[in-house]
Amino acid sequence: MSMAKISPARKAAFQILMAVERGQSHSGDLLRGKAVNALSTPDRNLATALVLGVLRWQILLDQQLRALLARPKAKLDSEIRIALRLGAFQLLHLDRIPARAAIDESVELAQQAGHKFASGMVNAVLRKLAKTPQVAISQSEEESLALKGHNFSRADNAAISDGASAPVGKLSEEMEAHPAWLVERWINHFGLDAARAICNHGQTQPALSVRLASPAVEAELAAADIILEPGELLTAAHTVVSGDITAALQDGRVRLQDEGSQLVAEIASSNLNREMKTILDACAAPGGKTLILAERNPQARIVAMESSAARFEQLQKRLTGFADRIECRHADATALTENSVFDLALADVPCSGTGTLGRNPEIRHRLCPEDLALQAERQRAILAAALRAVRPGGCVVYSTCSLEPEENEQVVAAVLAATPNARQISLEGRIAQLLSKNILTHDGAERLRSCLTPEGALHLLPGAFHTDGFFIALIEKND
Repeated sequence: MSMAKISPARKAAFQILMAVERGQSHSGDLLRGKAVNALSTPDRNLATALVLGVLRWQILLDQQLRALLARPKAKLDSEIRIALRLGAFQLLHLDRIPARAAIDESVELAQQAGHKFASGMVNAVLRKLAKTPQVAISQSEEESLALKGHNFSRADNAAISDGASAPVGKLSEEMEAHPAWLVERWINHFGLDAARAICNHGQTQPALSVRLASPAVEAELAAADIILEPGELLTAAHTVVSGDITAALQDGRVRLQDEGSQLVAEIASSNLNREMKTILDACAAPGGKTLILAERNPQARIVAMESSAARFEQLQKRLTGFADRIECRHADATALTENSVFDLALADVPCSGTGTLGRNPEIRHRLCPEDLALQAERQRAILAAALRAVRPGGCVVYSTCSLEPEENEQVVAAVLAATPNARQISLEGRIAQLLSKNILTHDGAERLRSCLTPEGALHLLPGAFHTDGFFIALIEKND
């Protein structure tokens, strides 16, 4: 009988991964849930690292594990798959975890899930894996990863594919850890180097980007041994280098927000033509962009819409202090009844999220090529409704955190083709204005100009910046 004790972190990670595998919930929601919050800080950090790490490397882990099975094509119960993935991830990617702990607790997880017989197979497979050369990591590699702020070490990034399914030659481990159909698309759309950078970004923990409630907060954080560094693009954005910002988050002095997400709202807030008195945020939750719109346009009345009941509740709670200026509306943006009412509409639409795979790694496991067309149908409807809602001379900023043209350029092109009184205009002017107002850094402005498409939209690709991937387009409604 096994005497191994399962740590709270591994038990929580196993339960979350099982819920994700069964399609019961999303990892992000579960990692922010009561069960994880009840853990000690070290256990909470380990549980998060295990869940996100397994999801990031799952495709490659499954390949490596199958090669060690006596019957590689045998279908395993989900509990066994999760126990094996957890053990393999720790052996291959977490150099601070003793191999014995990774193996023994994975075996115990299988046993407690009711698979006493199969737990012997889990033990045998993981012990084989522990003896393979790829588990070893050199000191220089470990130091290099530590300098980059990672808490784990990767196996050697060798080209391991046999090339049979690779669209271009042999692929790196990071590319192998993504669905082949997505990698092939990115190579076709952006080139091999950019696709490799996208995949590398998808395998790393995103930078902890924050926005401060006021400039004075930076000094307060420094006094609490919290070290920040400037953002890449925006003067208001910061990256947390070290220190615990939990207290600052709870009291509202700091809010977490990807720098690319902040940029979307900053672009929307700048207007070369007129003062904005009425603003629509068509898909507002969780509210970070709405807050920037309110910050940059203190004179404006803002309508923040959200169709999801759960997300609307979160939005209302977050915007409570702005009730005099922001109307929170639980409604679907496609059902907008306003016509020519708003000076600006931000349509940051629901999308596949392929620009956020570092932050939301499970997307790669549930997204199918067919989903893109379904997303695009809704996106076209939201953009068309937002265009109807703005006044002549007003603008719509359309954005996604997707890398896929079906959700980006093709949506804009389709709506413009059906809307004769609208035209896409280049974001070059907005970049110049943000730079003149010291909202963009000089280096950020130059780098963004290089990311403009021929139509004047912006493509922020993961890997090119330390941000999620975003597409941003500006559409003007003609008089």
